[in-house]
Amino acid sequence: MSHWGRFCLRHFVYMGTHLKGGTNKQMILKELKIKTWIGDPTNCYIIVDEESKEAMVIDPAGDVNKVVELLNILQGKLKYIYLTHCHGDHILGVNDLKNRCGGKILIHRYDAEGLNDKNINLSGVIDIPEIELEADSRVDDNDLIHLGNLEFKVIHTPGHTRGGTSLYCEKENCLFSGDTLFRGTWGRTDIPTASREEIIASIMNKLMTLPDETIVYPGHGMMTKIKEEKPIYLELKPKRY
Repeated sequence: MSHWGRFCLRHFVYMGTHLKGGTNKQMILKELKIKTWIGDPTNCYIIVDEESKEAMVIDPAGDVNKVVELLNILQGKLKYIYLTHCHGDHILGVNDLKNRCGGKILIHRYDAEGLNDKNINLSGVIDIPEIELEADSRVDDNDLIHLGNLEFKVIHTPGHTRGGTSLYCEKENCLFSGDTLFRGTWGRTDIPTASREEIIASIMNKLMTLPDETIVYPGHGMMTKIKEEKPIYLELKPKRY
């Protein structure tokens, strides 16, 4: 996250649509920008497999009514609620969404510990009610998540949090990077369980090795491509050693 401020209970929602795969599209992707505090909105992503209608929601930060409305419009059957990390501005709508639509809550095992720890999920810092949340399953590096005909690979990208992850779909040429990689920068490392050395290593060794044309959908801000971010990390590389 690039900014912290007082939590705002009013949610601003921006909706974007991305249809992937051309005439043989398999993935329907909707993006919601949900303002949960004074600063950059959190990006929540709704993914639906076109054929099976199985759906996954990534980082439901709030405004669950809008998320449910979109799932209904798309006839999506919620299979997974995927959390890229455990921070409060990414998980506030999880319980409400699960109660209304079902779905299994997935998060990396290291961040599962922080879901109910206000010092790690930062719920105290951003002034929101204490969160009580349990994961249904804990994921690990290189795990595969299937959504109909779509396959997503879990990439453990510690640095912003100890258990931060990114989701990569090779078939659709896209990456959901959470708060690890942003357009032109990376996630904060001055918070509990964070590490600047780890986040740079995660980006350079795991994300910058993906195909150049991979579209990056971050946890905040605008989308980008791997090739557009590479110059930043090529410049940093000599300074790491």
